[in-house]
Amino acid sequence: MLYYLIKYLEAQYQPPGFQVIQFITFRASLAAITAIVISVFVGRSVISWLTKKQLKENVRRGHLAGVVDHSHKAGTPTMGGLIILMAVLGSTLLWGAIAEVYVWLIVLATAWMGAFGFADDYIKVVKGDKGGLSARIKLTGQVSLGLIVGSVLYFHPQFSDIRTLTYLPFATNETFDYNFLKFIVTGVDLGWLITIPVAIFIITALSNAVNLTDGLDGLAAGVTGIVALGLTALTYIAGHAVLADYLNEMLLPGAGELTIFAAALSAACFGFLWYNGFPAAVFMGDTGALSLGAAVGTLTLMVKKELLLPILCAVFFIESLSVIIQTGYFKYTRKKTGTGKRVFLMAPLHHHYEAKGYHEGKIVIRFWLVTALTVIAALLILRIK
Repeated sequence: MLYYLIKYLEAQYQPPGFQVIQFITFRASLAAITAIVISVFVGRSVISWLTKKQLKENVRRGHLAGVVDHSHKAGTPTMGGLIILMAVLGSTLLWGAIAEVYVWLIVLATAWMGAFGFADDYIKVVKGDKGGLSARIKLTGQVSLGLIVGSVLYFHPQFSDIRTLTYLPFATNETFDYNFLKFIVTGVDLGWLITIPVAIFIITALSNAVNLTDGLDGLAAGVTGIVALGLTALTYIAGHAVLADYLNEMLLPGAGELTIFAAALSAACFGFLWYNGFPAAVFMGDTGALSLGAAVGTLTLMVKKELLLPILCAVFFIESLSVIIQTGYFKYTRKKTGTGKRVFLMAPLHHHYEAKGYHEGKIVIRFWLVTALTVIAALLILRIK
């Protein structure tokens, strides 16, 4: 909103200095600063309100006879994802070109899953139902959002030339011209039968993955903040003609506006760590986890970097895989022997290391470092052709 106001004033009166509002890097910096300010200063009021309303977490003991015991965290305010949503959405609405399809779609996706997460937290905390929203309703929210995002990316006129395209790591445009992958990735219109289901899968998988990762103080917020830094670079490159040409990347006119959102997302997560870092004064809850996953997934879809997800979001991927392996192996061994066995002491993976005796803070910092390395690796892949 401020972007349009300043742009109007600049066009009408041409005051000195107002021209900088045209630069995406300038507005992304302002959005990041705004997000941090909202997270830190408004966050304090939100936490006080959550505490006053008794919106506190009910923490259960670990699955291995108390080997991992989080009972000391009981009573910590939850639904802190509201702080992240206020910071990232408020910053984007202030400094982003909200009339652009890229911007309103990412805002819609974040708010959509934030609403489902809020409903889940509300039922758990206010209504006292530990089950929260049913799995079916959550899945409905994720699938419906994937359907909306996939449909817009396929049917909207702005995406008509690129709707079935995606980035293929290590390949060049020349490779596309002479390799059979052209017909899978860049050449043939495969239609909504491929595009839309992929969007549904990615948004569903990532929103659940961030939710699974949100088990230690600062873990999900820190990992998402680092991933969002990588996405800030990817979105800027996607919308920048010179950089896209230099890196032999697909140019997506208008995608540069996503840089404002990605920068705000990263800053909002880091700002949230002011209160969510160990020992946490507030938890993000599903309000934050589901919306963060949806935001990361939708950003990746819009800049056509779906195949980079296993590297860019390696921690989310590994955390989810550990749960799948643990559950699958337990069911298999119980069916075969009558007694279920485990691969990990606990799942997701961060609880496995906690059960082994590692301090919570050390696990979180190491997962942050791994994420930083994988994000750097994902960015380096752009240059390896």
